[in-house]
Amino acid sequence: MNQKNLAPHAVPNEFMTLHELVKKARQKLNHDNWDYIVGATETETTLKRNRQALDAWAFRPRVLQDVSHCDPGTLFLNRKIKLPLLLAPVGSLELFVADGAVASVKSANEYGIAQMLSSVCQPGMEVVAQAAPDALRIFQLYVHGDSAWIDEMIDRAIACGNAAFCITVDSAVYSRRERDIAKRNLRRTVVPGREYQASFNWKDVERVRAKYKIPLILKGICTAEDATLAVEHGIDMVYVSNHGGRQLDHGLGTADILPEVVKAVQGRAKIIVDGGFNRGSDIVKAIALGADMVGIGRMQCLGLAASGQAGLVRMLELLEHEVRICLSLLGVNTLDQLNSSHLQAAPIVTPASALSAFPLLSLEDESFY
Repeated sequence: MNQKNLAPHAVPNEFMTLHELVKKARQKLNHDNWDYIVGATETETTLKRNRQALDAWAFRPRVLQDVSHCDPGTLFLNRKIKLPLLLAPVGSLELFVADGAVASVKSANEYGIAQMLSSVCQPGMEVVAQAAPDALRIFQLYVHGDSAWIDEMIDRAIACGNAAFCITVDSAVYSRRERDIAKRNLRRTVVPGREYQASFNWKDVERVRAKYKIPLILKGICTAEDATLAVEHGIDMVYVSNHGGRQLDHGLGTADILPEVVKAVQGRAKIIVDGGFNRGSDIVKAIALGADMVGIGRMQCLGLAASGQAGLVRMLELLEHEVRICLSLLGVNTLDQLNSSHLQAAPIVTPASALSAFPLLSLEDESFY
């Protein structure tokens, strides 16, 4: 493999591995903002299961294949992107870099992937659209208003040139994030209009689908039953997510959920997945299990915290390099050549945590991850 793929992009040579970016992020963040990245709800079991679900799959490589034309790119929303990757919606990106979501969307545009903007991230959708009008942008909504308010948000998203619209459906109530509670860091618990999220239901989805033609995504699907209902309601993309373990405690890892959702959808909608995807090999596993796209949230925050837009672009470069190596050593050139035959269940080697994908990571106080 040509080592020029590892040439630094707008950042110093210090970032030659992903764990070096993570370490730099930790050095620059205070305890509260670090906890926001690595923490989850209550016992943080769901977060750990996200990693365990990925680690429980081993690869079955095929050899003596011509892999001289490896291309990890894909077509998404009628755009060719460099990786089957989108920057997942994360609230409060401004905690990690001064320009918040602007740095995120510029990174996505510069590198050539998609960005999904959270409705609780600053600055707002119009400013983000103006910052990168040519970027592949999706807007994600937390329902904090009535049907007229929802329609206004969709109209604004369409006017801003978003290629799709996503509604988060796993946040009917706010979870107990005990890392924050124990430190009385309660800044994100009171949001005006949150009560509307609790009453949002399938009839509301039906109403939105009937009124708007923009591709619709439901984020937070964790069962075959809800995936089936989503398809029956005309949803274009089913987003498998447990909110990174930050909502329901003791849930399954998303890599464990993914096969039943794939079976239920039967190709009638695209499938996005997130939850603990930190390495290139994780992305490859998701595609082999039937996903079309992978969302990254924590890694996005860490890249931005390490070195802003340049740090996030560098993180994407390193992920691409890992994906290319993984594909080539599995004996495939393209994502559509991956399937379940490339995977086999295997014992888990590493105890799970938010950052257990980086065994070489050494932080001053390991209790913080």
